Amino acid sequence: MNAPLRQPWTQEQFFAWASTQERRYEFDGFQPVAMTGGTNGASAIGVNLITALHGRLRNSGCRPLGPDAGIETVNTAIRYPDALVTCSRFDPQGQKVPGVVVVFEVVSPNSSRIDRIVKVREYAAVPSIRRYVILESSSVDLTVMERETADQTWRTTVLTGEDILRMPEIGIEIPVSEIYEGLAFPDQEEATA
Repeated sequence: MNAPLRQPWTQEQFFAWASTQERRYEFDGFQPVAMTGGTNGASAIGVNLITALHGRLRNSGCRPLGPDAGIETVNTAIRYPDALVTCSRFDPQGQKVPGVVVVFEVVSPNSSRIDRIVKVREYAAVPSIRRYVILESSSVDLTVMERETADQTWRTTVLTGEDILRMPEIGIEIPVSEIYEGLAFPDQEEATA
C-alpha cells in the first residue's frame, strides 16, 4: 500500500500558521519543527549576550537582534538563533533579517545535534554569515566558527572563560566571562576549589 506524499509547506504558510501558535517553531524548508524549551541559565546567557552586543554596537551601523529574528537558510528554511547581528537595513514588520553577519546559538542537550550539525551547514550556506558562535549552556565554553568569504569553509576555535570573543567583521570584542556573568556551573566550581 502506498502512503500519500505530504506536500511541503511554503514559507508563507509557515509564517501564517506559526503566528497563531503558543509554542515556538522553526521551519526546516518542508514543515514546522518545534523548538526545544530552554533553561534559566540559557536565558541568562542570551540576555548577557544581547546586552554586551547592544552596548558595543551602538551607532556602528550594525545591530543585534534576539531570538524572534528569523534567518532564511537552505531550501527556504527559517531558523531563529538566540541572537544575531546584521549590518543591513531591515523591515521592522518583516519576518526575515537580511545581511546577517554573526549568528549565536545557546545549546542545550536537546538542541545540540541540530545546532552542531544541521545549523553549521545551513549557516555556511548563507553568504553574508562570517561567524557562527555556539555557546554552551552548562559550562563557560564557546565554539567559534569563522570565515572571511562565503566560499571558505569554517575555521573553528574553542574559547573558555579566560578568553576574548573577537569579532573583527563587526569591529567588537567581548570577554567570554561577561557573557556568562552571574552564572556558576557545578563542574567549574569543583575545578576551582
